[in-house]
Amino acid sequence: MTEPLLLIDTAAGIRTLRINRPDKLNALNVEVIDALDAAFADAARDPDVRVVVLTGAGPKAFVAGADIAEMNALSPVQGRDFSLRGSRMMRRIEKLPKPVIAMINGYALGGGLELAMSCHLRIAADTAKVGQPEINLGLIPGFGGSQRLLRLCGRAATLELCLTGAPITAERAQQLGIVNRVVPAAELEAETGKLAAQLAAAAPLALRGLLDCVNIGGECGLEEGLEYESAQFGLMFATHDMREGTAAFLEKRKPTFTGT
Repeated sequence: MTEPLLLIDTAAGIRTLRINRPDKLNALNVEVIDALDAAFADAARDPDVRVVVLTGAGPKAFVAGADIAEMNALSPVQGRDFSLRGSRMMRRIEKLPKPVIAMINGYALGGGLELAMSCHLRIAADTAKVGQPEINLGLIPGFGGSQRLLRLCGRAATLELCLTGAPITAERAQQLGIVNRVVPAAELEAETGKLAAQLAAAAPLALRGLLDCVNIGGECGLEEGLEYESAQFGLMFATHDMREGTAAFLEKRKPTFTGT
């Protein structure tokens, strides 16, 4: 039997999605893009899923890029459509109402770094390398790399990574603000699990409100962002979780959030 392109596991509110093409360094082709799109749509609908962790199979790569063999034969129109297909999938991740953690276990290059940047948080092994090497193929980033890098680490770093195409270490990526944490490779799964468990125990509606505030606020002016945050803050007062959280604080106990 053919191995599935995506390995899916759910435990304690945490859904782990593992891209399963280790022989191709988990390169993104149309089938993988579509499988990820469907998996994230399902995670958004499933009330038992509180957090999603995304990673790659094998010891070498998170995702080493888009599938160059597949891209080589594309026409200009097909190239545009491939770009739009990947961009739509990554925008789905970015707008997911539940936290998504990229567990970067190895190379995250080209489409792999673009995929990681569409996640809400990124934890990298100290052995990982990230970069946007498309210039070396006569290409530019096609899944939002230039735009998300610009928003994460600014103009100078974006131009350096995209114009030179040179990969950087996980430590340098953390300094630039591309990844949130760097941990020893042997501790990557454990540390990611701790963070995922912490988020899974948090109030789901408050997490959703925070994600919405950052997504909306990052694309509008300060006044509009402040108004949106106030509206979301007010909505929290209609939730059971807000009452539970404040009561637990006053009663000096641990809250139990239900997402209602």
